[in-house]
Formats: sequence, C-alpha cells, structure tokens
Amino acid sequence: MGAGQNTRTDGILPAQAITALTEAGGIRPASPYAADQIQPASLDLRLGERAYRVRTSFLPGGSRTVAACVERLSLHAIDLRPGAVLETGCVYIAELQEHLALPRDLAASANPKSSTGRIDVFTRVITDRAEAFDQVEPGYTGPLYAEISPRTFPVLVRTGSRLSQIRFRRGQPRLNEAELAALHARTPLVNVAMPSLQGGVAVSVDLSGFDGLIGYRAKRHTGLVDVDAPGRHGIDAFWERLPSDGSASLILDPGQFYILASKEAVQVPPDHAAEMVPFDPLVGEFRVHYAGFFDPGFGHAGAGGAGSRAVLEVRSRDVPFLLEDGQIVGRLVYERMSEEPGTLYGAGAGSNYQAQGLKLSKHFV
Repeated sequence: MGAGQNTRTDGILPAQAITALTEAGGIRPASPYAADQIQPASLDLRLGERAYRVRTSFLPGGSRTVAACVERLSLHAIDLRPGAVLETGCVYIAELQEHLALPRDLAASANPKSSTGRIDVFTRVITDRAEAFDQVEPGYTGPLYAEISPRTFPVLVRTGSRLSQIRFRRGQPRLNEAELAALHARTPLVNVAMPSLQGGVAVSVDLSGFDGLIGYRAKRHTGLVDVDAPGRHGIDAFWERLPSDGSASLILDPGQFYILASKEAVQVPPDHAAEMVPFDPLVGEFRVHYAGFFDPGFGHAGAGGAGSRAVLEVRSRDVPFLLEDGQIVGRLVYERMSEEPGTLYGAGAGSNYQAQGLKLSKHFV
C-alpha cells in the first residue's frame, strides 16, 4: 500500500490515518513520536537541533530551498539541544524533526498550537519552494521549517518543543453555507439558533464578564516563558487582569496583546474538524486567533465538552479600536473528516482546553 492510500474518501486525515501515513513513509520523523504527538486530526511538529536568527521573514518562492535562503539571511546559528532563549522582536528559522513525502493527492496545512498562540508567539511553517506560509502542496517531498517570532514574551525552547501542528487533507472537504446549515440543524455548532453562516460560522466576543473579568492584557518586559513547562508561571507576573466595568466594551491599545473569549459555546462534531479564519480587515484593524485548529470533539457533549468557548488571541494593529460585547470577530469554517478519529478531543491526556471559558495557556496558574 502506498503512502496515504489507507483512506478512501476525501477529508481531513484522523489520527489513525496519520499513523498509517507515517508507517507508509509519507511522514518521516527524525525520532519516534512522543506519546501524545498525534492529535485527533493533526500532528504536532517538533523543533529539531538547530535554529537560525535571520534578518527578515521570507518565502523561498518557486525555485529556492529554505536552507539556501537561511544561508543568505542568517545572522547566527543556535543549538537548541540544551535549550535556547528566543527574544521578542526577532525572527528565527528552526529545523523541524518531521520531513514529508506526500502522495500526489494529499496536501497539508499548518497552524500554531493553541498554547503557542496564547503566549503570542507568531509561528508559521515553511517548505522548500513555498509561495505561501503554512501551506504544503500535494505531493511535497522535503523538510519542514518553522518561522518563529515571539511578540510579547521571550520564550525558552529546546529540541522537541512543539509550537506548530499540521493537518493532512485529501480533496476539498470544506463545507459550504448550505452544508453548514444542514450540519447545524443536525448537531448545533454554536449555542445560537440561527447563526450567521456566510464564510463560516460567526463567532463574537463576550465582554459581559467571566467571574468579574472580561479578559487579560499581556504585560511588557516580563520574564521567560518556558514553552515546555505547563503550570509553572504565575499569572500576575505576565498578565494584567481586565475587570468588567459594566460597559461591555474594551478599547484595544495598538501593539498590545489580549486574551478574550467568544460569546458562543462552540461544538465540533466527531466527524468534522474546524478552523478559525482571519477576520475581514474592512471591519476593524485587529487580528483574532493565531491558533486556529479545533479538533473533532472540541466542545462536544460526547467528549466531555458540552460547549466550549473559543479563546480569542487579539492584537490591535495601528490605531486604538473599540470592541463591544457581541461584536463578530471571526468565523469558524468546518471540514469533513475522512473518517472519525479513534479518540476525540477531550478524551485524551493531551487535551488542555476542553470545556474552557476565559482561559490562559496551560503555562500559567
């Protein structure tokens, strides 16, 4: 059986198909997978042994390798094996341990992991000859690299740290508006009777308050965040709590990073996956949700979720911007799975955000 031939239908590959793809040589890890590395509909990507501080972000284009670009743009190399600090405002290119040899009918896309987005580490995956970030063309054979740029907190990383995740996709499994409406009628995707479905399921911001808080704003000039140390960082050393003042609104300061939450409780059925897509800049100069993957079972009652809020990682751009309670800030697109995963999100030890409300990353207590 050739790489990727274990599934017979279009859709996002589940965990068992990712395992089979690896066994067939379609994914070539430099070392055996960690126990929780394969998620219900994605694979975590691990940092390799080296990273490079580079002068600028780049795309290789149609004829160059990432290594050739790094050779021209690198300021210095960094050994990740003992651990290394990545500073804010700098751009790094890191080798990843997972190489690909995809069949011609299988493409992939990448995204930061939820915990990466919630500490404001801007991360994108690059392939050789890439003309877009986070996109892997069907049939790609070659290495993967991560562009990493901490925006708010300096971070400590090491070989094996997992900042990004990748999904494998056969065909065009994204649901159109009519299909979304039919799915919502069968299994409510959000706790709204008739949500807006144009371009995906509308997600709005909740500024009414969660136990007296509407969100968190990141502090500047903090200590390090160790990306592999959950539960070891004090909230107040890194975050300013934003109390509810009764206005049900928030003015975003330019350049500041916020953690907010959606008003909708989101559900992802077991036979689908979802992704938060960038918001239309014509409606407001801010960015919501760097980390966009929602696994099958997220928020689903059958997986212990009973509706989970989407945590919103929000950054205003050039001007102050007024957010108000219930304002639409993003849209969820849903895609069919090629088959249901053997284990849903929330059922395994690696699910940190099931049944969440307003929640910081797993690093903070």
